[in-house]
Amino acid sequence: MDLDTVRTFVAAADAGQFQEAAAELAVTQQAVSKRIAALERNLGVRLFTRTPRGAELTIDGQAFLPHARELLRVAERAVASVRTGHRPLRVDVIASRTAQSGLMRGFHRAHPEVELDVVMLFDVETAVAAIRSGAIDASFRAVAVPGRPLPEDIESVRVLDEPLDLLTGPAHALAGARSVTLAQLVGHRIWMPGIVPGTEWAAYYDDLAAEFGLTIEATGPNFGSDALLDTIADTPALATFMGAKSLPRLAPGGAPDGWPADRGLRRIPVTDPTPVYPHSLLWHRDNPHPALSTLRAHLAAATAHRDDAGTWTPAWVTPR
Repeated sequence: MDLDTVRTFVAAADAGQFQEAAAELAVTQQAVSKRIAALERNLGVRLFTRTPRGAELTIDGQAFLPHARELLRVAERAVASVRTGHRPLRVDVIASRTAQSGLMRGFHRAHPEVELDVVMLFDVETAVAAIRSGAIDASFRAVAVPGRPLPEDIESVRVLDEPLDLLTGPAHALAGARSVTLAQLVGHRIWMPGIVPGTEWAAYYDDLAAEFGLTIEATGPNFGSDALLDTIADTPALATFMGAKSLPRLAPGGAPDGWPADRGLRRIPVTDPTPVYPHSLLWHRDNPHPALSTLRAHLAAATAHRDDAGTWTPAWVTPR
């Protein structure tokens, strides 16, 4: 469909007169009439009825108008998608209350001149497809799922290894511990609602449970982090893992920010070894967005000091 005819139709519908539409589009009234006629032939319907006061939309014209507007919006987005210097940098994070979001907030504070769009996609395959299509510029992920390596045109770099802490309520058997080893967690129920089979985070926790003999349960609906913390606080038999850099933040042995102290939640460091969740940045090797290199340089500087000693990641995680 010729977008010039669609644009002319919308202008005429808004103006109510072909003459005013011609003036807005900087063409002749005859050109407007020819474009409308061509569009009507293409659609096989009449779009306007001539009246003494100008031109009124027919029923078919009224039905077509919202779709015509959307066609023009899609065209504008399509053009903007390749004008990388004139659109925001689009970055995917798993969720809003994660270390990934913290990294992006730090980037925004350091580079307020860079316009950002932060989105949340479901899994690594969805993120990779969006990167390859140009829908997003970069994504924070655990990089891969066993047996499904990244495509050759996708680059990745580990930017943050986030330690996992144990979160318990006040009546849990381990609530008074200053730290716990993975061996001490054997036999305890670790509840992680919302883990979806086939995702990168499901593969991570499957390997963690298998290697250290842990009981990690993903049963029940996922009502979000607030509901999870409520349940953990009130259920002595349950504990959960939480990223040390994720929100809400808790001091060791203390309540999360913004929570009443009498909830009694305990955040306990896990050791020997410390399981760390590997956050990597993914992007297309041919992505020309000028702010992408700025983001990569910022992350390299912000996460330069790392120590793998005493930590654990699955064998399939991409090395640094």
